[in-house]
Amino acid sequence: MQSRPGARPKLVVILVVDQMRGDYLESYGGLFTGGFRRLMQEGAWFQRGAYPYLSTVTCSGHSTIGTGSFPYRHGMIQNAWFDRATGTSPPCTEDRSVQEISYNKLTGIGDSAARMLTRTISEQIRERTHGRSVALSLKPRSSVPLAGHAADVVLWFDDRGGWASSSVFSPNPVPIVQRFIDANPIASDLGKTWKRTLPSTSYRHEDDVRSEQPPAGWTATFPHPVGIPGGKPDSAFVGLWQRTPLADEYLARMATAIVDDWKLGRGKGTDVLSVSFSTLDLVGHSFGPRSHEVQDVLVRLDLTIGQLMQALDQRVGRANYVLGLSADHGVAEIPEQNGGGRQTNQQTAEALQRALTSALGPGKHVASAAYTDIYFAAEVRDRIVRDPALMKVALKALEATPAVARAFSAKEVASAAARSSTDPVLRAAALSYHPARSGDVIIVPREYWLLSASATTHGTHQAYDQRVPVIVFGPGVKAGMYQQTATPADIAPTLAFLAGVPIGPTDGRILTEALAKKPIARKRR
Repeated sequence: MQSRPGARPKLVVILVVDQMRGDYLESYGGLFTGGFRRLMQEGAWFQRGAYPYLSTVTCSGHSTIGTGSFPYRHGMIQNAWFDRATGTSPPCTEDRSVQEISYNKLTGIGDSAARMLTRTISEQIRERTHGRSVALSLKPRSSVPLAGHAADVVLWFDDRGGWASSSVFSPNPVPIVQRFIDANPIASDLGKTWKRTLPSTSYRHEDDVRSEQPPAGWTATFPHPVGIPGGKPDSAFVGLWQRTPLADEYLARMATAIVDDWKLGRGKGTDVLSVSFSTLDLVGHSFGPRSHEVQDVLVRLDLTIGQLMQALDQRVGRANYVLGLSADHGVAEIPEQNGGGRQTNQQTAEALQRALTSALGPGKHVASAAYTDIYFAAEVRDRIVRDPALMKVALKALEATPAVARAFSAKEVASAAARSSTDPVLRAAALSYHPARSGDVIIVPREYWLLSASATTHGTHQAYDQRVPVIVFGPGVKAGMYQQTATPADIAPTLAFLAGVPIGPTDGRILTEALAKKPIARKRR
């Protein structure tokens, strides 16, 4: 399919690979022959792409990619944070004022972008051009932040075994989505086995290493069965299915079906298709970044993205869509494999509680430890925050724990000056800080130390968590490897420029060095 000379692309595609470290493209790049390989060769690949902030987690990362802004602005500071008013820590997209829309006749709590304080590229393009917006993932905290406050299809996989959306996006199941799900039940994958795609000698590192935490039903080595032939699609099957390449492939097929049915990229408006692939994150938490499982997920996803791009070439036309690829965060290596350590949130809270009890006397002094955000109990919060001596006691107690390198008071990270500090650690904490949502104290973990009991995780300022792929592709993009500094926040303004649709101010920038046509500077009024 050919476009008119000088015509703007009518489809914007955003692909996110959950937990994809930036160095995977280099370390495992020799395994790729499909979509990753094509993007590395034909796209503008910013090899130093990285988040500049501390809270490198799923909700924050997807919100940054979706809006082009950082957590201090968009407000999605963690996957969940402590709500002082209710004393609870709801998931970032949970919204009890809306209803879940189930495609499998389930009921549950709804989700929305109500807590997101800025608007996404998807909703702005949809509003300005009257195009359609589609966002698909296994997780609501991945699809919702890419879609924003309004969209035509926003879908995620309910852990109970069904696909779901929310009444804020559509009052009823969307027919094309319902038809696809009915025609492609995941139960048809019962009894399949996940095996290595390539010979074992093709993969780096050892396959069976200590401290991996395979899910129930699997061992630490291939092959990995997906349920029992003839069995039921129960919760065990659902959990395992999501941890195989089958889930990523399902999402890509669904995306292609929607492109076909709705003729995305071929209407009067500009459409946005966002797909976040979650399997790598689920596998990575259990097996770690050196594992054969992680490598095989990437090998299969490379083929899946390649097939999706080929479908877009055929249906939409290569000159009619622009694409950005990134990740919401990276991941640490399993600490037992590299001399690191781990400290749970409970251990952090207990250390702080002991120090404050010595200074203040008996009572509950810590309300919540939400990874890097520590919240004081309401009864003592004002006293500690206003008393520098007491705050010093708290900070010293936290920095005395094995996992904590530095601790900041909220006051230290709350200013614009902190967000532009030459101290990269202070700046990282400040860019993640929101005064109404963040903790009273922000802690910064030491390198290779996890605040988690899982095999491995993410959520720090370390390079292994911050560094992710940043690639843009399509008409108007000069292919090449770029060494300029870039962040995932740059994807939204760059794609919007390529599509010729202005969007609101962002923290990200247009990646001008990779563009065939430079943006025209506009005078401020």
